[in-house]
Amino acid sequence: MLDVCRVLKSAVAPKPGKLTELPTPWGEQLDRAHPLPEHPRPTLVRDRWASLNGPWEYAFVALDSAKPERALTAREAIETVRAARMPHGFDSTITVPFSPEAPLSGVGRVLSPCELLWYRRSFETPALGSRERLIVHFGAVDWVCALFVNGQIATTHQGGYLPFSLDITPFLTATDIELALCVYDPSDAGKQPRGKQRLDASGIWYTPQSGIWQSVWYEIVPDAYLTSLTLNGAADGTLRVDAFACDPNAQLGDDSQLVVSVSDHTGAEVARGALAFERAAQAHSAWRARGCILVEHPHLWSPDDPYLYGIQATLIPQASETPVDIARSYCGFRSVEVRRDREGVSRFFLNGEPLFIKGVLDQGYWPDGLMTAPSDEALVHDIQQLKDAGFNMLRKHIKVEAARWYYHCDRIGMFVWQDAVSGGKTYSPWYSSRKPTLFSASWGAFRDDTPKHRRALAADDEAYRTEWSETCTDMVKLLAGHPSIVTWVLFNEGWGQFDADKAAEQVHRLDPTRPIDAVSGWYDQHCGDYLSHHNYFRPLTVAQDRRALQGYAAAHGCRAFVISEFGGWTQRIEGHAATATSYGYGNFAALDAWREAVRRTLAQAEALVPRGLAGYVYTQLSDVEGELNGILTYDRRVNKLLD
Repeated sequence: MLDVCRVLKSAVAPKPGKLTELPTPWGEQLDRAHPLPEHPRPTLVRDRWASLNGPWEYAFVALDSAKPERALTAREAIETVRAARMPHGFDSTITVPFSPEAPLSGVGRVLSPCELLWYRRSFETPALGSRERLIVHFGAVDWVCALFVNGQIATTHQGGYLPFSLDITPFLTATDIELALCVYDPSDAGKQPRGKQRLDASGIWYTPQSGIWQSVWYEIVPDAYLTSLTLNGAADGTLRVDAFACDPNAQLGDDSQLVVSVSDHTGAEVARGALAFERAAQAHSAWRARGCILVEHPHLWSPDDPYLYGIQATLIPQASETPVDIARSYCGFRSVEVRRDREGVSRFFLNGEPLFIKGVLDQGYWPDGLMTAPSDEALVHDIQQLKDAGFNMLRKHIKVEAARWYYHCDRIGMFVWQDAVSGGKTYSPWYSSRKPTLFSASWGAFRDDTPKHRRALAADDEAYRTEWSETCTDMVKLLAGHPSIVTWVLFNEGWGQFDADKAAEQVHRLDPTRPIDAVSGWYDQHCGDYLSHHNYFRPLTVAQDRRALQGYAAAHGCRAFVISEFGGWTQRIEGHAATATSYGYGNFAALDAWREAVRRTLAQAEALVPRGLAGYVYTQLSDVEGELNGILTYDRRVNKLLD
């Protein structure tokens, strides 16, 4: 039965007002000259690199049209940042990689849809050999940007959650290098994938961010070099390798090789293989090597035993035995799938055995860094705290995290359910929240592939649908090598949802090794590997598929039932809250009562395992701004579950 009282109390989120400054322990210790100094990409490491995090100049500049009536389209935004003139003066300095909206940036200012954000910094040109190149990497820049090198337009990029890189060697003309970045980001005034960001933040919607929010760095590489390396280890010992290389000076040929060496924890080599390169279709200078290497009797990865193998990948050009590029990485061997157990109940399986998923929703927000964690230790803290509390999965919610977070999940042993980033037009409160909350019968009976229903779900803009699909594809390709990622989550609560069946087929073709939660919450399209419900206001139950399955799910013949969000019990800890208001799905006067409610709710969920529950996701890891339903406080100083 629906708990109408709690529904009414949570129907309207109070405006949080100005956020109280709430530093984390790591933010208080931040070295603003050298923030986040660790190697940003643990899956492809070379020795010659340097961080460009730290002080940059910045400036806010009004668009020429002063106050446009609408947000710029992607095409208009790209044209605008390409043609923008660098300001004569800059406002001050910003601590990169924290967005200007984040307190740790030193700015504390929201970029409006009527402005451009400029960055600039210079550094000494590193010594390069005659056959070496200089690559600049940006972890993430939200949303559209243009990069200028020594005053020349070098490249543009669209998409706020994925990395991009550029070989800037052709632009080197002096002893110093000047990088300038021009950014446009309309936040939720636009339709692009933007996650939980909202200009008018309240409730489950948080402070928007713009510009650089993940690490910036450079590395020195040889003329022919690896640009990506994806390693997928299966439980039978098969290591699938998919690598791309760039070869601007035509050193590679059909007899070039990628030699992959696999080592155990002692450093002893346990397998080696050589893969041939072939020219990639997308670019004349791009080459691809694909193939498999067998590791006999592999030590399997699991949350209880997160065993990782070391990898050395060596690029050897044609007619030569001398390597031109050597990079380090790692891999884990495991299998994940959804299938029926001995009793015929659909379950999640790890390495051939059923395993119950005990997850927590992880927004990835911090009071001082917002979407950027204040330190590497802070990332580890969140993972370890939840693992110590008995959970085995984090659902990274509507955000692609910094690469080091996935690395820590790999090595610590924490499953990850990875969400795609939502977007679209302004969401309808009726279709995204009120209707499914009041009428659960609508959940499996609302198609997402008709023009009328696309409008209802804010997904009727073709440019948005194209960008979402491309971003989802690139996310899967980027993260496919992490053994900790065991499920892709495509759409959440109808936000910008469209053609979920086709999206699930697309992701399944890209990565047939992982289950897919195509629709988390409601508006199920009977596809993917899970029937995935959100349940905050009703007694917890197990649901069954009662309609014909679609796509590969129909061929597979089963889906597992998961409660992919529930709980959300609110508990304010004075001195550790960023707002005077509190939002959640049930308040408690005393901490002991809150703990009892959380533990009782988790126990109620686990009692459903015999009836067919395959897993759950409790809401949530930490408080976020005015949403005070976290296991940890927003500043990460209090674990509310600890006695």
